[in-house]
Amino acid sequence: MNSTTPDIFTHVRVLVGVVLALGITRILSGVAAFAQHPGRKPLYVTHLLWLAVVLLSAIHFWWFELGLARIHPWPFELFVFVLFYAFLFYLMATMLIPDSTSEYESYEDYFISRRRWFFGLVAATVPVDLVDTLVKGPAYFQSLGAEYPIRLLLVLVLSGIAAWTKNRRFHLVFAAIYLLYLISWILRLYRVLDADPSTGFP
Repeated sequence: MNSTTPDIFTHVRVLVGVVLALGITRILSGVAAFAQHPGRKPLYVTHLLWLAVVLLSAIHFWWFELGLARIHPWPFELFVFVLFYAFLFYLMATMLIPDSTSEYESYEDYFISRRRWFFGLVAATVPVDLVDTLVKGPAYFQSLGAEYPIRLLLVLVLSGIAAWTKNRRFHLVFAAIYLLYLISWILRLYRVLDADPSTGFP
C-alpha cells in the first residue's frame, strides 16, 4: 500500500462525514423538536421507526466505509460516487424532517403524502450499495453470502410496494422489520472492525 493512501482516504472521509453529519443533525433536531413541542403535531410510529432506520443507517455507513481505506489509487469518480451515497442519507433525513409541516394535520399525513419520494430514495440505495460493495473487491462481496443480494432484492421490492400503497399496517410492519434486521445485520457483520489484509475490508 502506498504510504499516502491513509491521508487520501482521510481527505475523502472529511467531506463525506460533513454530509452525513448534516443528515444526522437534521434527524436529531427533529426528534428534539418532538420533545420540545409534543402537542404541535400528532406523531406517527411508522415515521419514528424510519427516523431510527435512517439515523442508524447513516451511522453504520460511516462505520463500514472504513473498508475503502485500502483502495489505491483513489479516482475522482469513486470519490463522487461515495459522496453521492452520503447525499442519499441526507435527502432521506430531509424527507422525514421537513422544514415545515404546517399544511398537514399530523406526521402520518405528511409521511403518507411523501412516501413515494422517501421510498424512492430508499430504493436508490440498493444499486448504490451494490456498487459500493463490489468496489471493495470480489472477496468482500462473496464474504457476505447469499443473504446480501437477497436482502437488496427484498428492500427494492418492498420499497416499491411501500411507495405505491397507503396501507398503514404494511408501512408499520415494513419499518419495524427493516429496523430489526438492520440491527441484526450490523451486530453480526460489523460490530467489530478488523481490517483483513487478504480481503481489503474491515
